[in-house]
Amino acid sequence: MEYVPRVPRPPLDGLIDDLYYLEGESPYARLTLPPPAALLIVNLGAPFRIRAGTDVEMAEYADGCVVTMPTRAWEFGYPLRTRSVGVHFKPWGLAPFLPMPAAELCDRPVTVEQIWGRPAVAELRDRLATAVGPHEMLTLLEEELMRRLCETAGLGLIRHASRVIAATGGAVAIDDLRVAAGVSSTHLAQRFKELIGVTPKRLARTYRFAATVLSIDPAGPIDWADLASGAGYFDQAHFGHEFRAFTGLTPTRYVEARQRFMREHPGHVLDSWPLPAD
Repeated sequence: MEYVPRVPRPPLDGLIDDLYYLEGESPYARLTLPPPAALLIVNLGAPFRIRAGTDVEMAEYADGCVVTMPTRAWEFGYPLRTRSVGVHFKPWGLAPFLPMPAAELCDRPVTVEQIWGRPAVAELRDRLATAVGPHEMLTLLEEELMRRLCETAGLGLIRHASRVIAATGGAVAIDDLRVAAGVSSTHLAQRFKELIGVTPKRLARTYRFAATVLSIDPAGPIDWADLASGAGYFDQAHFGHEFRAFTGLTPTRYVEARQRFMREHPGHVLDSWPLPAD
């Protein structure tokens, strides 16, 4: 599988972690993708499927999809070969490209056509399909994003608060953020939901969980009680509940899945968050 990432030029770099090109055979037919992630995918191959949570059916996406910050485990079903370009957004970065509040899309992935319109997306996909190589494709995607970039009220407040949450691994007191910003709790929560799709408390939970999971060494012994306590969880049961909500797996099953991925696909370009779901 070929994966080509690129950091966009300013001012997009303040909204986006990277643009990427992905082509080839997925290591597994179904992958679970834990948060945090906000992304846009323009699909150039066969349709893929997404299930936003274990309690819903998988839905098919042909042109691509737009995903705001999720609050649960997501499962991607890939075709035999996949080909796409996409955007990994910072938590606040998707808002300037959406025609609606991000909260309306929370755990409800939509097609790119629903966001940008069918004619515009069809034209973009045609241009991408005829581009010469990944780098030209990413340049076309970057130009499209620059063209669609809009001023967004309240973005500075949410960007600053989100950066503090990310820098502390979700350990910051949300009330301290509110006091520092000079706004009410209600105002801060409303702005977060409008621009990110979740409240600041939910975003902090997501970052705390992500930091905890990324600290796990699947090759060594794990003291789950110590890990949960060190991450600030009330007890191991609370940690286990969060684990299942964010990944769809128990902690033990997660480690088994990570070990399986590392064993069956050593050094794979997707060997970080994605895990086999089957």
